[in-house]
Order: sequence, then structure tokens, then C-alpha cells
Amino acid sequence: MTAVSLLLMAVCATSALAESSVYFREQFEDGDAWKSRWIESKHKSDYGKFVLSAGKFYGDAEKDKGLQTSQDAHFYASSARFDDFSNKGQPLVIQFTVKHEQSIDCGGGYIKLFPSEVNQEDMHGDSVYNIMFGPDICGPGTKKVHVIFNYKGKNHLINKDIRCKDDEFTHLYTLVVNPDNTYEVKIDNKKVESGNLEDDWDFLPPKKIKDPEAKKPEDWDDREKIPDPDDKKPEDWDKPENIPDPDAKKPEDWDDEMDGEWEPPMIANPDYKGEWKANEIDNPAYKGKWIHPEIDNPEYTADPEIYKYDSVGVIGLDLWQVKSGTIFDNFLITNDPSLAEEVGNDTWGKTKDAERKMKEGQDEEERKKREEEDKKRKEDEKEEDEDEEEERDEEEEEEEEEEDGEEPELEEEEDESPDSVKDEL
Repeated sequence: MTAVSLLLMAVCATSALAESSVYFREQFEDGDAWKSRWIESKHKSDYGKFVLSAGKFYGDAEKDKGLQTSQDAHFYASSARFDDFSNKGQPLVIQFTVKHEQSIDCGGGYIKLFPSEVNQEDMHGDSVYNIMFGPDICGPGTKKVHVIFNYKGKNHLINKDIRCKDDEFTHLYTLVVNPDNTYEVKIDNKKVESGNLEDDWDFLPPKKIKDPEAKKPEDWDDREKIPDPDDKKPEDWDKPENIPDPDAKKPEDWDDEMDGEWEPPMIANPDYKGEWKANEIDNPAYKGKWIHPEIDNPEYTADPEIYKYDSVGVIGLDLWQVKSGTIFDNFLITNDPSLAEEVGNDTWGKTKDAERKMKEGQDEEERKKREEEDKKRKEDEKEEDEDEEEERDEEEEEEEEEEDGEEPELEEEEDESPDSVKDEL
């Protein structure tokens, strides 16, 4: 490789680095300072409170701290502002981590990206946003990754079903929107879906529509099979479906005057063959399935800038949770997919194994604790049973002693009677 080639490579690399931009990054590494950056909406007076926490288990007690929902059955609405930008002509990458350590049963784990004009103190569910992205879980039927774009004032949901993670561990969610109108969704730095914006969302009318002037010709025969005209019904085919039971007998106590004329019950006719149908043969006049001709849709206009937003300036958590405990962390908005992947590996990637190990250790401790409690409970129950049995034995012994003690008294009375008589005599 020549010196000129090396120089060109260096210039290209420097140019690429210069084009890489980070618009927003939040890892909550400065204690309570996050409260000055994240603004809670005042649209409602009873929004749930976010707290800074790494949760009950984690890979790093400090690095894994994030915003955690802390109140059950609440809406949450908080947002952070950054310098306004447009993604025109460049990728838009949104990335963050979500941890449902509470084994969430119903609630959102997504973010919303707003234009800078949004009023943070009045942000709510109907506030206009650019993109909504992230996991949403509600019961066994809803476990999806939302990818919703606002296009010309209307929110459009993706036409595909992307399943989200529903365990208790931290997961990395990444959305890449490219200036060629393609996209990619990644979970834990692995692609789970990709495609074209126009194909996977209903942003635009269809390119083609059925020709309203075209009609199926009257003589068009689209029957693949027809009844064989030479097939004739056998003369002995027609038999009744039900016949009188030949083995039935008139009851001896049947009175024709009182009960009417006796008729035997009906049974299925074993000779019944059903409705006769001619065998089918290939239709010699078959022309195939008629396909309605299509024409260009006059209402369709291509848009090479579906991906583009003129203003991006606020990221928000606007969601509902029945069971709280979700932790949001490692927010990143950039124009560099490679940088996002590196950041994901450097944050979530470095703590995920330790987090899982800590959780497994806690589960093992909890298992041992339950076993000890079960063992102690069984021992206590056994001891109680033994005590009860011992008490029963003592009661039985006392009853026997009382019964044995009564007999001598009777004997003494009998012995005393003769002596008394003697004394009187």
C-alpha cells in the first residue's frame, strides 16, 4: 500500500469521525443532577415519580443507575431537552436500555422523540411526537416493540410484529432510520427487523390500484373443474334417508282409540346414498383466474424524505405502568450507527453478565431460604404433632389413674360397713 493510499484512508477516517454527532446522551452518572435536566410534566397532578436506582440486582451499582418508575398504577411523563437538529441527509439512531425487574405484567417501556417546540411542562399522551420506539407489554397477548412514526400529522404503526424481551434483565433497544428510507431495529445489538419505510408503514397511498374501468368478461370461465356431462345418476340411487324400523313392534298396551294409529319409529336407511353429484372433470373452457388489471394510482406521489424530521429536540418518557419498577438508562441519540453499537457494548455489554450472575445468586439464596423455611415449618409441625400426641397420652394416663383411684374408695366403704354394724351391736 502506497503512502498516498494511507493518506487518503486517514483523510476519509478523519472526515467520517468529524461527521459523527452525538445529540443526546444520558447515563445518570452525576447523582441528583439529573433532576435539573429531566422535567416532569404538570399536565396532570398525579403523575408517578421517577427515582434514580440500579434496582435490586445489577452489574455495576453506579453505572447501572437509571430512572425507575416507583408507583404502581400510574402514568409517567418526564422529558429532557437537547439542541435542536434535523436528521435530513443523515442516519438517525435512537438507543436506550430497559429493565423490567418487576416482571412487568402491563406497562410501557418506550420513549418518544419530540420536536423542540413541545412544551415539556404540558407534555402528555396526545402531545405531537416524531417517533415512538420501544417495548410495550400487556398480558400474554401484547409483547411488542413499538415503532411509530408521525408523518404529515398522523401516527403510523409498523405493519410487522416485533417481539420484545419480557424477562427481568436489562436489554438494549436500538432504532436506526437511514436517509434512503430504510430502517433497522436491534435488540441487544442484534438485528431483529429491517426493511423499507414505504413498504412496512402505510405512509403513502398504494402505487397501484385496480383499474376501475376494467371488468371481468361475461364469457370468462374461471371454473377449473365442471360436472362430467356424460356421468348419469344410477336408477337405483334415490333411496329415502330414513325408514321405519323393521324390528320395532307395537307395544301390547297400545290403544289405537286412545293413542292413535301406531307407527314404527324411523331409523337411518343403510341404503341411503345421499344427494347424487356427477363426477368432476377438467373444464375445457377454463381460462384461469381472472386478475383485475391495475393502473398507476393517481393519488400516489413518491416521497424520498419520509425519514426526515425538520426538528428533533426533546426525548420523553410518556407511559403507563400497572406494576412499577422499570429502569430506563443509557440514552443515546446520534447519527452514527457504529458509534451506537460501540456505546451499547461499552455500557449494557459490560454489565449484563454480572447483572445476570447477581440475580441468579439472589435466586439461589431465596431458594435456600425457602427450603430452610419449609424444613423448619415441617419440623415445627412435627413437634406440634408430637406435643399434641404427648398431651393426649398424658390425658389418657390421668383418666386411667382417676378410674383406678375410685375403686379403693368403694372397697373401703364396703369394709367399713361391717365394722359399723359391729360397733352398733
